Amino acid sequence: MNLNLNNKNALVCGSTQGIGKATAIALAQEGVNVTLVARNREKLRAVLEELPDHRNHNLITADFSDPRDLQEKVIKFINNQHGFHILVNNTGGPRSGNILTASLDELENAYVQHLKCNHVLAQATIPFMKEGGFGRIINVISTSVKEPIPGLGVSNTIRGAVGNWSKTLSIEVAQFGITVNNVLPGFTETERLNEIINIKAKNLDIPVEEMTKIMKSQTPAKRFAKPEETAHAITFLASEAAGYINGINVPVDGGRTKSL
Repeated sequence: MNLNLNNKNALVCGSTQGIGKATAIALAQEGVNVTLVARNREKLRAVLEELPDHRNHNLITADFSDPRDLQEKVIKFINNQHGFHILVNNTGGPRSGNILTASLDELENAYVQHLKCNHVLAQATIPFMKEGGFGRIINVISTSVKEPIPGLGVSNTIRGAVGNWSKTLSIEVAQFGITVNNVLPGFTETERLNEIINIKAKNLDIPVEEMTKIMKSQTPAKRFAKPEETAHAITFLASEAAGYINGINVPVDGGRTKSL
């Protein structure tokens, strides 16, 4: 299948590790000009060197705790360099814990880093997408938008808000050739998953290895996903081939989510 992504421009957030980094590499392998976004410039430069034909790629250093600064930097880049056909919203998940014990600061920080940042990035990139009659916005969120995950109270709450923001936006921009979809990773081999496993193991007072086996057993596939597997789903949704797929959630979870 020809995805027709050659020479498209993509803005990939959280792209120094995990799913974000894997997505940047997957898109670059399809001929996309990738602009990486994260807060650590050294890590961004390291990933930049890993991308195929890294001379065609760029980076923006920004902290997602400050959406206005992020917005200004992206708009400045667009004005000085080029716009984006593809936006991949991807940010590290909130700290684990029950919703009842979550502080107001935890809720506010998650709201800012996920919903507000997604929103300002969409506002910054959509005008260029409209002009070209082509746009793809893919939000990497969580299966918790379908089934809340115990012990991830703040994440469950904010991911649900992002899911509904995304659906609303998809309705408003579809007429311009722009699609907005969510990818919902399941248990994926990332630093975030390692953190969750360690916390669960500590709470249950069992070895990390045992907790890992338990979590793998909860997935029909009996294994964790590779970040590249989620990246492939994102890459397809970014393509011309996915032009009539809009406003949906795509779980990449090995069948763990029990709802359709």
